[in-house]
Amino acid sequence: MRTEWQWIERYAQQFRACAVDADDVVVVLSETRSRTAIVESARLALQSLGAQVVDLVLPTPANAGPVPIRSTGASQAIAGNPAALGALTHATFVADCTVEGLLHAPELGSILEAGARVLMISNEHPENVERWPHDPTLADRVAAGVARLEAAQQMHVTSPAGTDLSIDLPGAFIAGSHGWCTEPGSIAHWPGGLVLAFPAAGSVNGMLALAPGDINLTFKEYLRSTVTLTIENDYITAIDGDGVDAELFRSYLGSFDEDDSYAVSHVGWGMNETARWDAMATWDKADHNGTEQRAFAGNFLYSTGANEVAERFCRGHFDLPMRNCTVSLDGTPVVVDGQLIPELSAG
Repeated sequence: MRTEWQWIERYAQQFRACAVDADDVVVVLSETRSRTAIVESARLALQSLGAQVVDLVLPTPANAGPVPIRSTGASQAIAGNPAALGALTHATFVADCTVEGLLHAPELGSILEAGARVLMISNEHPENVERWPHDPTLADRVAAGVARLEAAQQMHVTSPAGTDLSIDLPGAFIAGSHGWCTEPGSIAHWPGGLVLAFPAAGSVNGMLALAPGDINLTFKEYLRSTVTLTIENDYITAIDGDGVDAELFRSYLGSFDEDDSYAVSHVGWGMNETARWDAMATWDKADHNGTEQRAFAGNFLYSTGANEVAERFCRGHFDLPMRNCTVSLDGTPVVVDGQLIPELSAG
């Protein structure tokens, strides 16, 4: 795949939003299975801004099985390598072009503590960036969503399909990503537009009803049938449904033989009004990573797996963006029937 000039221009625009300039020492972090066009677009864009760029390429580790690992946000490529960590902890900016991304990687904490800004670039065909214009309102809107979440004690989620879920928020780690990062020790994913809570242990209870058209991003598929999850003290205790979607759900999570694969990772809602729910239908699975579908405006995102706040670490992971939900904080809606309230929308 040849690198296109318009991708380099768009990458450069996103890096400028991250305040990258000639004073920055930048590591372009990739692995042997990273998408070449992404790595090359990032490096050329950063060089066009005058940054001091170093390419760091790590071997992609073998998958220990038993199933393919996809879309976890937890790259295994660094594997504690001290030389790699030395480069990353001496950078002021990291362009994360790893296959899975650094969001849940065990090394992320030390990289951020050293002061680097980290931009995760989604592992998908770079043509997508042509459709994601820089939205200068997104930072303020995400910050407004984060402020509402930080002030709340409980999130309650309902849907016409039968979702009735309660999330206690005391002790949760609250975060938002608008797609760029300017402060030392911060991380963002591109495309951004997401408000999230990583709940403390024992905080999530109720029913989660995944309806046709909702998405399982590990499988990169739209659901064709209803899957209902019973959740008790964070853990999925029953997976009900008659179709193949429920069978795959049970089979995949069960393959890891780790209880924490069934626990909640994070919950939140999408804020990006240029991200599209339906875009996944047009791509082969190898050519997209679903970051756009995590962020589309008005979705409720429920994720299973690793949750550092609750001291849970595992490989099993589902990201499940859902449509048509109502999300309320202490009884006040922020999303109504899959639509952002006016105060949080771009208008």
